[in-house]
Amino acid sequence: MSNKKQIWLLRHAETEWSVNGRHTGRTDIPLTPAGEERAKVLQKRLADKSFGLVLVSPLDRAKQTCRLAGLLDQAEEEPNLMEWDYGDYEGVKTVDIRKDVPGWTIWSAPVPNGETPEDVAARARHVIDRAMAADGDVALFSHGHFLRVLAATYLELPPQDGRFFELTTGTMCILGFEHEYRTIKLWNQAADLVPQGD
Repeated sequence: MSNKKQIWLLRHAETEWSVNGRHTGRTDIPLTPAGEERAKVLQKRLADKSFGLVLVSPLDRAKQTCRLAGLLDQAEEEPNLMEWDYGDYEGVKTVDIRKDVPGWTIWSAPVPNGETPEDVAARARHVIDRAMAADGDVALFSHGHFLRVLAATYLELPPQDGRFFELTTGTMCILGFEHEYRTIKLWNQAADLVPQGD
C-alpha cells in the first residue's frame, strides 16, 4: 500500500544577507520588503491546504515567513529546524572564505567552531522522525542549507549530497512517496508557479 504522506519544505523568504550571499546561520535577519511580498504569495498557495503538523525554526526570518504564509497560529517552534551553525564563517561570503581556504565549500571542508554535515543531518533525522509520526501532511519552515541536508537525509543519501539540491529563498518543495520509496515530488518552486492540486 502506498504512503500518501507529504512533507512540505518552505524556505524563508529573502533577507539582506541572502541577497548579498553572506552565510546566515544563527543571526536573526528580518525579511526584506521583497521577501515579505514573496512570503505572502505562499499564503495564497497554502490557503486550501490542511496540515497535521506545522513546525517552524525559532529564527525570526522563518517565523515571519510562516506568519505571512498564514500558518504561524498553528505552528510549533522546532529548534532542530535552525540553520546550519556556520561558526566563525557566520556573516562571511564563500568568496571571502576562499581567500584563506581555496576551494572551500560548506559541503566538503571544516567550519571552525560550527557544525559538520553529520551534525546537521542528526538534527534533520529528528525532524523527519517527528514528521513521519504526525497524522497528515507536514509543513516545515526553515532555511536553505538545513533543508537541503534534510532532503538528502530523507532520501537516505549522505548529508553532503545536499549540494545537489539548489534551494532559493521563498520557495517550496514537497517530499513524498512513490509506493514505498521516498521521493521528491516538487523542488525549489516559487508558489505562484506551482499548479494548484497535489
